[in-house]
Amino acid sequence: MASYILRRILVTIPVMAIVALFVFSLLYIAPGDPAAVIAGDQASPADVERIRQSLGLDRPFLVQFGSWLWRILHFDLGTSIFTNLPVTSMISQRIEPTLSLMMLTLVLTLVIAIPLGVVAAWKAGSWIDRVIMAFAVSAFSLPVFVVGYVLAYVFALELEWLPVQGYTPITQGFWPWLQNLILPAVALGCVYIALIARVTRASMLEVLQQDYIRTARAKGLGQRGILFVHALKNAAVPIVTVIGIGVALLIGGAVVTESVFAIPGLGRLTVDAILRRDYPVIQGVVLMFSFLYTLVNLMVDVTYTMLDPRIRY
Repeated sequence: MASYILRRILVTIPVMAIVALFVFSLLYIAPGDPAAVIAGDQASPADVERIRQSLGLDRPFLVQFGSWLWRILHFDLGTSIFTNLPVTSMISQRIEPTLSLMMLTLVLTLVIAIPLGVVAAWKAGSWIDRVIMAFAVSAFSLPVFVVGYVLAYVFALELEWLPVQGYTPITQGFWPWLQNLILPAVALGCVYIALIARVTRASMLEVLQQDYIRTARAKGLGQRGILFVHALKNAAVPIVTVIGIGVALLIGGAVVTESVFAIPGLGRLTVDAILRRDYPVIQGVVLMFSFLYTLVNLMVDVTYTMLDPRIRY
């Protein structure tokens, strides 16, 4: 098992190198000149060229990439063009709200989606199954910002049960922290819930038709034990895989959700940096999201191997 984990870690190294190359290339793919953005509209061509030289933008591409990668290896993501603050410190200040939102969304998703999928498979063809699948199709079709605005209007503006925007650190109390994140987590989790519920249903339907399930029923085992002990355990492999893939939905949806609910996380930081063309911040945040996604998929691969006995270490 340890050797398998080591091999998977070694495989992620070239993946992260390719991601780093792509992220750095954003500086050249994106329209506009960073030196011109820093200099301002009133700057002369000489001023722009002077800034380009100070930033090293006049050097060859591979030289710039090598220098940037060397700083990355030393945990130096550069300095923001507009705030003159280290990108690393800006990310560290904003990472708690984003991780809190993603973790709460993931917990809500697993608590809701997996039981829904199991019940839909158990009652396949009934009105319960049709209602659950109708909800899944509807939730999967609605954009995150539409769900967010509807939830904010109903529960924050009309009923005044929850705050409409902002974020409270968990160090200031669990309930204030949870109040600010319930609506964003539900809005972000709707698509994720729909996806996992449908995959759970499909996987459970396949497992429930196996001979050992009929044998368990013939032995007189209860329905709950058959569903959640025997069937769900053997149906977990594709579910775990989709959970890992769905992290990309959480990362992409966090950017929109944080903008809708004014949460000061990495999503808001990304939007602000894009609007101001703050290239070092954009590169740092995208690299951070890519690292998180790669790490989660590494964990999914390990879990997948532990669940599937057909795979050899």
